[in-house]
Amino acid sequence: MIKKKDLMLLAHLRENSRAHLKDIARKTKIPVSTLHDQIKAKAGDAILRNSCLLNFDALGFSVKAHVMFKINKSDKENVRKFLLKSLHVNNMYKINNGYDFIVEFVFKTVSDMEMYLEQIDTKFSIKSKNVHYIIEDMKREAFLSDSRLVPALFPSESQ
Repeated sequence: MIKKKDLMLLAHLRENSRAHLKDIARKTKIPVSTLHDQIKAKAGDAILRNSCLLNFDALGFSVKAHVMFKINKSDKENVRKFLLKSLHVNNMYKINNGYDFIVEFVFKTVSDMEMYLEQIDTKFSIKSKNVHYIIEDMKREAFLSDSRLVPALFPSESQ
């Protein structure tokens, strides 16, 4: 089980992944060598990859949408492979409750997206799809991104 000090380290890295360990050590009062060991031992397994979050609007890709797909069983694997290779897919998840996948698409225009979805409908046996255009990012990648809130994840421990 992950410990509070491991989550503190991860929260500091999520706040600023370029922070120096000596700065994090000063804030957490954990020696640099211990932090380094934590990253190698436990926290390293929790970090999937280092990447940056992009402002797609600033890059000219102003259309974002989440689309839920219900796919004919015989075509499910083909659709999965197609979407995983797609240039326009930002995130993709396997889901339940009547749908198979939820996919976050990024496009320059609504008409580009509509044409792409029509192509999917034509190429595969889609039972139904539910499109939700994202109007505004209100909160994004925020879980465990504020080290001050980590103690709240351990309510049984005295603060």
